[in-house]
Amino acid sequence: MGKETGFLELDRRERDYLDPSERLKNYREFVVPPDDATLARQASRCMDCGIPYCHNGCPVNNLIPDWNHLVYENDWRNALDLLHSTNNFPEFTGRICPAPCEASCTLNIVDQPVTIKSIECAIVDRGWQEGWITPQLPQRKTGKSVAVIGSGPAGLAAAQQLARAGHSVTVFEKSDRVGGLLRYGIPDFKMEKHLINRRCVQMEAEGVTFRTNKEVGVDISFKTLDENFDAIVLAGGAEDARALAIPGAEMPGVRLAMEFLTQQNKRVAGDDEVRAAPRGSLLATGKDVVVIGGGDTGSDCVGTSNRQGAKSVTQLEIMPKPPEREDKALTWPDWPLKLRTSSSHEEGANRDWAVLTKRVVGDGEKVTGLECARVEWVNGEMREIVGSEFTIPADLILLAMGFTGPKKAGLLEQAAVELTDRGNVKADTDNYATNVPGVWACGDMRRGQSLVVWAIREGRQAARAVDEALMGASELPR
Repeated sequence: MGKETGFLELDRRERDYLDPSERLKNYREFVVPPDDATLARQASRCMDCGIPYCHNGCPVNNLIPDWNHLVYENDWRNALDLLHSTNNFPEFTGRICPAPCEASCTLNIVDQPVTIKSIECAIVDRGWQEGWITPQLPQRKTGKSVAVIGSGPAGLAAAQQLARAGHSVTVFEKSDRVGGLLRYGIPDFKMEKHLINRRCVQMEAEGVTFRTNKEVGVDISFKTLDENFDAIVLAGGAEDARALAIPGAEMPGVRLAMEFLTQQNKRVAGDDEVRAAPRGSLLATGKDVVVIGGGDTGSDCVGTSNRQGAKSVTQLEIMPKPPEREDKALTWPDWPLKLRTSSSHEEGANRDWAVLTKRVVGDGEKVTGLECARVEWVNGEMREIVGSEFTIPADLILLAMGFTGPKKAGLLEQAAVELTDRGNVKADTDNYATNVPGVWACGDMRRGQSLVVWAIREGRQAARAVDEALMGASELPR
């Protein structure tokens, strides 16, 4: 694949970023796309490695060596067709996926994986620029109707696949705009929202109907959908955030990360302050901000806080600090546990690990600090270190500790679907069917909070299962 000696002649070269002093001035994307010659050289590094582990590393099983070779050959149009054959929205994954494919790349054994994510993003961006991406209309209509609940990546993928199979698809979204956490959660500086808008235009041309401001289980009953559609796909995400169960956590200065991020998404979209902040404006400007949770959501809070002009930003993680470099002999080609420093961290943040939060300090109305203690992990068990207590100044504490599963009130209660021990909708990955006839589930609502690329995979596979159930057979790819 690529150039036979490319990986021997060329080093890995990633996309460049604008300097933090420039990118912190706004909420626009700050990646500097490589030119075509650079991309061709990077694509040429893809080895003829016999077993392309990147295929399994990628949840949607992208045909990575094939489109790498096509980019090297300057055949961008066919590269786009191959990319779309496994992934409905590569412009999303090319921006916000952590690239497990690169962790699985054979060249990652020597820390020089092919720049798969950059090449993927370049292919689809080229497709939009050239006008190659157009609506794909079904050859025939089936007369069957499907309701998709949730317009995140799982719901969008399922809806697009089902519409292309000829079904009449209606997507119900509780928010005022389509996109789920892609819209309200992912900061604009990581993915601008016009990318979602143009996909929605494409999908509407393909026959998908979007109904926003319609929360199933609240604004419209599940029974109404069950009576009016031949199939229902649950793709509502896992939005039940993990709470902070310590004294003082009820104070107004302790807020959920998603509330903070969503408000800023709405401001960037042009919403006025009242519409963006129904519970009151939530800004980090001039404040000592503490983010509890060391994952991607916490990192997004760091980048947003810095853009809002925070006085200081501290990110805490209860787990120990990961190693700077993984032991490849033990982990490759699997996704490794190692220290990951995001572009937001590089913009400025104090990071601390193995920290237990004990009490929020304040007068009941205003937060002034956070009492913490050091912990050590012994045989998988956490132990507080005696005498290690310390206090961090804090005006705003953002909770980014993950999610416990989908919300149960409303939709899931009315649907009466069976849940797993972890509180997710119970459905396997063979046919994605729930215990309720005519109801399927996919994405985070089924698997728990996960990556966008996993949501796209499950949406595509669930669509095939629905199509097969409605028609007896399906030509949709799995």
